[in-house]
Order: sequence, then structure tokens, then C-alpha cells
Amino acid sequence: MAQEKVYPMTQDGKEKLEQELEYLKTVKRKEVVERIKIARSFGDLSENSEYDSAKEEQAFVEGRITTIENMIRNAKIIEDDGTDTVSLGKSVTFVELPDGEEETYTIVGSAEADPFEGKISNDSPIAKSLLGKSVGEEVTVQTPGGDMRVKIISIQ
Repeated sequence: MAQEKVYPMTQDGKEKLEQELEYLKTVKRKEVVERIKIARSFGDLSENSEYDSAKEEQAFVEGRITTIENMIRNAKIIEDDGTDTVSLGKSVTFVELPDGEEETYTIVGSAEADPFEGKISNDSPIAKSLLGKSVGEEVTVQTPGGDMRVKIISIQ
């Protein structure tokens, strides 16, 4: 039997997934079923775009519920490893060399990555380059646009 994928995440990330799951099961699922009922009342289902759209949304919602349940079931909560190196669950501030702006990201598991919230996946090129490094180290990050040099300013 294939080993299930483990989803590293913070406690906060797991709680957010649990909230989304609760919302999907209690609110969204009911809304979609209601949309399907209304669409059915329009008659002929073969020409009914409302019905098709509602069924597609239902498939998406059910798929997302299954995905989240799987992620929660296989969640591995990230603990602070007690070191001063960049690791999962920590925030790292770095500056692009020679004269870039300071940037801060929290490195999280892919399940809770949200670049707009400053949370990057441990699978991303930046995180892979920074993991295991310490304050003051200069690191080369391979990006689609070419290599960039960064210096780690702080780790929390």
C-alpha cells in the first residue's frame, strides 16, 4: 500500500483548514444543494446551464472537502526545532544583494502556503535555498528569472 503524503503545517494552519472544512460542510454544501434544487425546477436538464454549473460547483466542493480531510488526517504539526537556523514554521527576513529591500517570509508546508500572506511553501525555490541556513549567511537562490544572492538578516 502506498504511503500517504504527510502535510507539514503549523497549528494555526491546521486550525484554518478545520474552519474551512466546517464552512464547506455546514454552509457551502447546503448552498450548492439548494442551487441544484432551484436549477432542477427550471425543467429540461439537458439545456440547463444553471444545473450544470451547480453540479460542477458541487463536485468542486466535495473534492475540496475530501482534500482537506486528507490533509488534516495526515497533518504533521511543525514544532520549533530550538535551533537558530531557517526551518519549517519559522519566519526569515533577508535582503537581496547588493541593495535590495528587506523581505520577510514564513516557511510553511505546501498545504498552507499563501505568498500574499507572506507564507511560502517549503518546496519553493526560495525556501529550499534558505532551509538550514543561519543569520548572516549569504545564499544563492535559483529563480526562474535567474540566480539572486540574499543575506539572512533574522530568523524568528
